[in-house]
Amino acid sequence: MAPHRRLTAKIARSIADIPGIRVGHWTDLDAATGCTVVLCEDSARAGVDVRGAAPATRETDLLRPGSLVGRAHAILLTGGSAFGLDAAAGVMRYLEERGVGFPTPAGAVPIVPAAALFDLGIGRADVRPDAAAGYAACQAATHRVEEGCVGAGTGATVAKLNGPAGAVKSGIGTAVRTLKNGTLIGALVAVNAVGAIYEPHTGAAIATPRGVSSDRQPLIGTTARDGTTPPLGTNTPLGTNTTIGVIATTAPLDAAGVSRLAMLGHDGLALAIRPAHTSYDGDTLFALSLPGLDPTSPDVLELEQAAVEVVAEAVVRAVRAATPLHGIPAAPV
Repeated sequence: MAPHRRLTAKIARSIADIPGIRVGHWTDLDAATGCTVVLCEDSARAGVDVRGAAPATRETDLLRPGSLVGRAHAILLTGGSAFGLDAAAGVMRYLEERGVGFPTPAGAVPIVPAAALFDLGIGRADVRPDAAAGYAACQAATHRVEEGCVGAGTGATVAKLNGPAGAVKSGIGTAVRTLKNGTLIGALVAVNAVGAIYEPHTGAAIATPRGVSSDRQPLIGTTARDGTTPPLGTNTPLGTNTTIGVIATTAPLDAAGVSRLAMLGHDGLALAIRPAHTSYDGDTLFALSLPGLDPTSPDVLELEQAAVEVVAEAVVRAVRAATPLHGIPAAPV
């Protein structure tokens, strides 16, 4: 299975600015699916927080505080729903060929936690990222990150509060901050939410369900004149959404600290996605600590605030960088 035609994608200052990280995409626009790998081959302390009620994940238990491993050599974000988790086998093979992994008497075992989003509703449902796709994403990994309809964001959509007919195209986005002491923190997020997207600081709508109902009332999920948002519609399919992502920092964090960073990142989702963490979503965020050779500890509150902000910004960038695909329009610029 090979990548097909490509849309123009945007290159951003990104999570890959953090030393020790490279990011690679595999994209199939015809099938509207893809996968994204975040490589940290020297291993990074890792944590995870699964907040949505319909997740598709792999090896998240290894990242709980108190586990034997607690580290990762790559994180996979993938489309294809649970089928797409097969792409992790290709990432493992790529790392194994390079002798990268958790040491055991039988050889190194690469640790590749993964999360998948549901993109089977557009393009082709019978084409999903597989081991070859995961391997190809590793081969494509660089320090330059494309945003929009690439990788795990290829088939992503948002604003499905009244069902898929009102969806708006989304994608994958990234953001990074430099703290006062020089610590870097970045995020990479593939946004496939049931919720609508709002600018976190102003509250301005970015992507809300399209159209009006037969009685000329706003569709469910659009913001009414009094600022309220109607409840979920009966046409919303369960378990067909999910926002997944990775937060990474050069701050030296222990197992509890990196897990808390993943947890705090979900506040960024809630700022930009309304509603977030629903029964219809499987929202999952990973976090990585790569302190390097000369680690310095930032102000904890500044780091935690930045985690929220970079996730929210990455969500907004994912939607704004998206382009129309398979008849689903992008949000107006």
